[in-house]
Amino acid sequence: MDTARTLSANLASLLRREHSALGAFLVALADFDRRRAWMTLGHASLFAYLHRELRLSKAAAQYRKVAAELIQQVPAVGEALGEGRLCLTSIVEAARVVTAQNWETVLPRFFGLSRREAMEVVAQLQPQPAPPTRTIVSPVRTAPSEVAAGPAFVLPILSLEVGPAGNRTPGSSSELTEREVNTSAPTHRPAEVVPLTADLRRFHLTVSDRFLKKLQAAKDALAHARPGATEEELLEAGLDLLLEKSAKRKGLVSKPRKTPPPAKAGHIPAHVKRAVWKRDGGRCQFRLPSGEICGSTHQLEFDHIEPVALGGVSTVENVRIVCRSHNIISARRVFGDDWMDRYAPGKVSLRDETG
Repeated sequence: MDTARTLSANLASLLRREHSALGAFLVALADFDRRRAWMTLGHASLFAYLHRELRLSKAAAQYRKVAAELIQQVPAVGEALGEGRLCLTSIVEAARVVTAQNWETVLPRFFGLSRREAMEVVAQLQPQPAPPTRTIVSPVRTAPSEVAAGPAFVLPILSLEVGPAGNRTPGSSSELTEREVNTSAPTHRPAEVVPLTADLRRFHLTVSDRFLKKLQAAKDALAHARPGATEEELLEAGLDLLLEKSAKRKGLVSKPRKTPPPAKAGHIPAHVKRAVWKRDGGRCQFRLPSGEICGSTHQLEFDHIEPVALGGVSTVENVRIVCRSHNIISARRVFGDDWMDRYAPGKVSLRDETG
């Protein structure tokens, strides 16, 4: 643990220096741009100077160009970047709404945010006027070399406008439409979500033809019960069923059985699970070195604070919610790596933490 603390302290020191250096660079760049010194050096723009003279990638040059221009209007941006409160990748989004008149109230809303989170803030402050509501299915074709080697493989891309029913365009068609695009074979990547307004999102993901057939079959099956249902409504109904099933499995039902079955050793009663889930807000409660809780909502498990093997009981006070990784870490801290390796080989080891 001492080794890990020393390494962490060194990393924290280097990170502070990185933030400070970035802030100083961008403040100097803002002054450089204000003087239009890039023109004196024969460049057509600040972007060209950063890309051609300093050899930055186009993306890196654009981030720094936008930051320098914003610093000229709002000097506090440079200070926030230097202190690490503002992320460089979120600058492009912040620059869309932060001005010399509103920066005192608007700029802090971007502190500590990723670019995706910054886009959410912009969508709230500057919603797209009358965003369109549509569903597009585009077949993605393989590269020519792969097509020549065998049958063409088509993987549809489903794009939906996701938001409250009140935001949908009245009379919009719920039928799947199709258009072809020429592109290379798709790569696996997270679904793209673009904020349009405070409540409306564009959701873009790659799906299989099998998925689209199931979606159409669901629409046909519900044609009488839910005529004219949109793809969003069908998908949301399916998600509601999954969440309901998951809640039942965890004992988080609204009408529990009056007489629960006899509890086994180490078993956590449903009423305890419900109380713990409500108390912990469905988030991992593992305490990090900073004093904050993990807060993850992924792969959550019910954990005995005092392990059952050491006499712990399944009470609300002795049960908490943790994610799977922190559940394993907690067990290793109590029982040690050698003992846990018999039951969870290859999982997180405290030896990795301490070096």
